[in-house]
Amino acid sequence: MKLNHHHIFMTLRIFILGLFILLGTSSYVHAQEADTSLSGLEFTEIAPDTVSPADTVAAKAAVVPAAGVAGIAAAPGNKAPAAEADKTLWGTFIAGLVGGFLAFLMPCIFPMVPLTISYFTKRAGSKGKGIGQALIYGLSIIVIYVGFGLLITVLFGSAGLNALSASGLFNFLFFILLVVFAISFFGAFEITLPSAFVNKIDNKADNSKGLAGIFFMAASLALVSFSCTGPIIGTLLVDASSKGELLGPAVGMFGFALALALPFTLSAIFPGFLSSMPKSGGWLNSVKVCLGFLELALALKFLSSADLAWHWEWFDREIFLVLWIVIFVLMGIYLLGKIRFSHDSEVPYISVPRLFLAILSFSFALYMVPGLWGAPVSVLSGLAPPMNTQDFILNGNQSSASGSVAADFPAHVKYSGSLKAPVGFHPFFELEEGLAYAKKVNKPVLLDFTGHTCVNCRRMEDLVWVDQEVGRLIKEEYVLIQLYADDRNIKMEKDKVHYSSVLKRNTDDLGYWNLDFQATKYGSNAQPLYVLAGHDLNPLVKPQGAIFDAKEYAAYLQSGLNAFKGK
Repeated sequence: MKLNHHHIFMTLRIFILGLFILLGTSSYVHAQEADTSLSGLEFTEIAPDTVSPADTVAAKAAVVPAAGVAGIAAAPGNKAPAAEADKTLWGTFIAGLVGGFLAFLMPCIFPMVPLTISYFTKRAGSKGKGIGQALIYGLSIIVIYVGFGLLITVLFGSAGLNALSASGLFNFLFFILLVVFAISFFGAFEITLPSAFVNKIDNKADNSKGLAGIFFMAASLALVSFSCTGPIIGTLLVDASSKGELLGPAVGMFGFALALALPFTLSAIFPGFLSSMPKSGGWLNSVKVCLGFLELALALKFLSSADLAWHWEWFDREIFLVLWIVIFVLMGIYLLGKIRFSHDSEVPYISVPRLFLAILSFSFALYMVPGLWGAPVSVLSGLAPPMNTQDFILNGNQSSASGSVAADFPAHVKYSGSLKAPVGFHPFFELEEGLAYAKKVNKPVLLDFTGHTCVNCRRMEDLVWVDQEVGRLIKEEYVLIQLYADDRNIKMEKDKVHYSSVLKRNTDDLGYWNLDFQATKYGSNAQPLYVLAGHDLNPLVKPQGAIFDAKEYAAYLQSGLNAFKGK
């Protein structure tokens, strides 16, 4: 099969867009979000003196109904800002938009465009009516997919979506789901809906007239093309659900449907648009296979989250990188035509653009190779397992990377057998123990509310905490206390278990205890949350979320230190 310039350009665009979905959506979009555990919670304002430090540390803190009383929870910045939620939804919309354009180029949809537009033109009898019907057809596609996204929201709710993102079980199920999607894209089988149901909708499209007929035509497209669009829709819904925003699935589906409907509508309005589109051919399946490689790579992120949540400690960072390197090398070989799947057409020669795509895939694979010896590989920060899972670091993970330890620092801290510290840092994982040490050495505390599946937490540790000045301030001027808000494996002592009026449940594990403390004391349930506090646990400066600028974060740490010394 010969590839003309239209085909080549389309293949190049699809490969780059696919990389954006995998790397941009999972990194940049997550960098904009506030990783939460229960974003649907509402917090009562708490005055600083309504919860004593002793009661807080003893896990007896309670929400005090002091409406109108200014306090910590009412302080600006303690709650997840609405602007951050807007950014998350915009990111979800863009991811849906890209996914919709990719779905449009699947073999199940792309060849249907000229047939559909021709049908509208003949049925309407005039160009004007044909355009009107095409517009209704596009709107029907949007209504169908947005309705599906809203159904996901209604079924799970914001709290349920967040619970999914932090659950080891569901992360593992997401991993299995994406692997199945990838295998489907490779051509092993097709994911289809029951034929009886599809035929029933198709018959309604043929027999109905007016708006109902057009709507059922759109529904028929959605069902017939499910074998191609299903994996993309599933990936988008998993990604949107993991962000925890209530409207995330609906917004993602709106972007997806908009991108899917636009080409049909534009082709009816501007006939030249249809003629300028490349012809169907074997290149459509190449797009599908490349997306299969990307689905397979993305699946490993969810396997990593399950490993961290369950403390398996076998899916280390280097294993993740090895698998990614192999996946992108194989993609490069496929692009060179050296690997063919069952539905692929023969590639008689390699065009220059296709060669460049292969070079891009091989280059990305080589870029990850130094990570096997502990190099940062910053583009994968937040996607790859944290550096503390790396078994071998070339510059010595037991020497210079470990940082100096104070002579009076405990040889063993509580929970260190289950929780791992970021490379080079020596935190406490239990509030009482860390606070007692801070009083002993007369240093302020840095409360790091974090999580195993928190993408922004890992990005902060990998990209910002490695900065020399930031690292110095945390290690030398603060007592670092990392409080995991999603750990379900460590059970609390019976005398610390109490009913949380905020979480509406008992704080029977470390994660719920820490989350309750964060919510009742600081009026926030977002991770990461960094609180620079004195020995009374009251903030020295306004708590902050992720700050990806090292200089800005260092200035934030310095401001808390100045406030502590100025007391």
